[in-house]
Amino acid sequence: MYTVIKRMEVSAAHSLRLSYPSKCENLHGHNWIITVYCRSRELNADGMVVDFSHIKEVVKGRLDHKNLNEVLPFNPTAENIARWVCEQVPACFKVEVQESEGNRVVYEKD
Repeated sequence: MYTVIKRMEVSAAHSLRLSYPSKCENLHGHNWIITVYCRSRELNADGMVVDFSHIKEVVKGRLDHKNLNEVLPFNPTAENIARWVCEQVPACFKVEVQESEGNRVVYEKD
């Protein structure tokens, strides 16, 4: 079994739509640390699980220096971002999204 791990820093803003009053409803930014885990028993024709640059393009290319509310079709919580990233990257089975030093989310496919 092969596992590829790609860690990226993404600078992006968001505002959350919540069912309770919160300062996070205001537009604010994070330097997100997004770690993508991909796995495969077999390598592709190029000898890879997935190209690191493809992961970077899919994640950082779409999210870096953006207002996530304008890019993503859902409430851009760390949890929702982690699931979305996992769905975008081939062979991905797990994503960690850290929005600040003390706040991190892990999404894993069943």
